[in-house]
Amino acid sequence: MDDVQAVRRIKSGDLTGLETLVNRYQKRAVRTAFLITQDEQLAEDVAQEVFVQIYRGIQSFDESRPFTPYLLRSISNAALNAIEKTHRWVQYDPGTDVEQIASLLTTASSVEDEVEYTQLKDEIGRALAALPARQRTAVIQRYYLGMNEQEMAASLSAPPGTIKWLLNNARQRLRSLLQPERNTE
Repeated sequence: MDDVQAVRRIKSGDLTGLETLVNRYQKRAVRTAFLITQDEQLAEDVAQEVFVQIYRGIQSFDESRPFTPYLLRSISNAALNAIEKTHRWVQYDPGTDVEQIASLLTTASSVEDEVEYTQLKDEIGRALAALPARQRTAVIQRYYLGMNEQEMAASLSAPPGTIKWLLNNARQRLRSLLQPERNTE
């Protein structure tokens, strides 16, 4: 069953449609929320709440639009709201599973590359965690979720110029956080 069929089933009151979407997207939803919140339990709560909200509001969903961007925008907005609501500014813990950041990096091919790859993932994880929540959300939306500036502007309720500013500041901050570490090698 594809996404459109699943949405139609939910609209008709058949919960197998929701089960299909949850099974298909839950891991990605939790991973996206985790990248923003840096808190595994909060990320799981955010994903669960978004699926409930989607179920409750499915009648207004436009079936001609793709489901995945809608879900991921909802997840990133809910994660950002959860951070602001709980004032949880969790710092990066090196013991945290950083496999979620793997899509931002290229795959290593040798043992030496694997070591450098792991170190780089840790550096990027720490740098992302050091960004303010809105900048971190903008970076994740742009480079992890592949959203364009218009989608980001709608998602963050900000004009496109603000999105450009957030991304520019985030890139500069990431450069300043990552560059000193890379130069000491």
